[in-house]
Amino acid sequence: MSSSSVGANGAPQLITYVDRLGGDLAGLRRVLDGPMAGAFGGVHLLPFFDPIDGADAGFDPVDHATVDPRLGDWSGVAALAETHEVMADLIVNHVSADSAEFRDWVANGAASEFDGMFLTADAVFGGSPDPDEIAAIYRPRPGAPFTEMQIAGETRQVWTTFTANQVDLDVDHPAAWAYLIRVLDALASGRVTLVRLDAVGYAIKRRGTSCFMLPETFEFIGRLSDECRARGMTMLVEIHSYFETQIEIARQVDLVYDFALPPLVLHALHEADAEPLAAWLRRRPTNCVTVLDTHDGIGVVDVASEGDRPGLLPDAAVDALVESIHDASGGQSRQATGAAASNLDLYQVNCTFPAALGNDDAATVIARLIQLLVPGIPQVYYAGVLAAPNDMELLARTGVGRDINRPYFDEPGLEAEAERPVVADLLRLCRWRTEQSARFDGDFEVVGAADGVLTLRWTAEAGVTTARIDLAARTFALDLDGVVVTSIGELPLDARTERGVGA
Repeated sequence: MSSSSVGANGAPQLITYVDRLGGDLAGLRRVLDGPMAGAFGGVHLLPFFDPIDGADAGFDPVDHATVDPRLGDWSGVAALAETHEVMADLIVNHVSADSAEFRDWVANGAASEFDGMFLTADAVFGGSPDPDEIAAIYRPRPGAPFTEMQIAGETRQVWTTFTANQVDLDVDHPAAWAYLIRVLDALASGRVTLVRLDAVGYAIKRRGTSCFMLPETFEFIGRLSDECRARGMTMLVEIHSYFETQIEIARQVDLVYDFALPPLVLHALHEADAEPLAAWLRRRPTNCVTVLDTHDGIGVVDVASEGDRPGLLPDAAVDALVESIHDASGGQSRQATGAAASNLDLYQVNCTFPAALGNDDAATVIARLIQLLVPGIPQVYYAGVLAAPNDMELLARTGVGRDINRPYFDEPGLEAEAERPVVADLLRLCRWRTEQSARFDGDFEVVGAADGVLTLRWTAEAGVTTARIDLAARTFALDLDGVVVTSIGELPLDARTERGVGA
């Protein structure tokens, strides 16, 4: 495959940890060719680098250019790419404090070949920043984004945006740029064709700014994008921010996430109110990847107000949405969110998407249907397609809030999971969307959003698709060129796809 195969409204892609779905790369391939056969045209492999079990579930690699040997090697990634487009992360903001490069700097300081590769407070502020400068820095957790460390016997304030084990890079430094290029080359060797820039909004820091999504950040993204294209890869930018900022970012990059969609879909179903969702669908960028759930929590900053600028939902509605999620989950999400657990992002609610809807099967299917109908490349998180409840046992064991939404599935148990009616419906819906991608290569419109009924329409050469979704009743009617379908089981699938189910 090449980057040209990444269509604006292409087939659904699966988001998954390799070790939590199939155990290793070979096991994941068996899952994609077995219980999930025909459902996905691509797969986002969440960090599979060495190691996968650091401080942040792989987002703090010690060696970003090496596959964790417990999962396989780059040939296993390339084998997946034979049948599915593969997306992988380029973690641009930081590396592990246990990385060879950082350990060398800790030991040798100015004598290290990596001196200058890692960002310090004095490098940005010319000394220690004052409280007002610290307060102006945008970050996902409270407190100053620095950790005091001993570097070759000298005390330094090292920049650590996320955790003390994730040391920020000075991406302007030649050693840091060479490191990122080495990782891109490794991804290309594994036939990765989509690159997700993780936490890129935080990568450039300048005194007197918020240190988030600066003009220089776009220049940096542009440089990386050129390097990706030279290797036959397309870039996806991962940023949570105010919705107008997202619209502006979308004008300047290949692909962005539509992170406003999940809270708006939840609001629509909890309140039987289609208007805010419809308003967003009429103005949102279309060069996007759509999600309902990911390895992170359910974001609310993407629909909230910013200062005196109104959000996609009024502040009171955002507060009500968070409480609705807590109520629907029986209070479980409250135990995993904010100060209740070890969390990196205080602006997200930790909960599986089905649990955020009260584990209501009809609502879960309706939410996924909406996602698969709107413009963009749909990505479906493994816990979502398996309609997973909150993993309270894992949360209790680790104390990490996000683990409520990061369950483990063994390969033998997946066959049984796939036979659950709601999972069978979700997989069939993905198979239909994959098979009928041509129906979503045309003109999209929001036909109506009154009285709790959302009506969407695609007009394409392959046919006209009109969806009437009753949010209160949690029912739908799909008009496919005059043939009306009111249940997932009625969705037409090619006979070969039908035979491939569970093969």
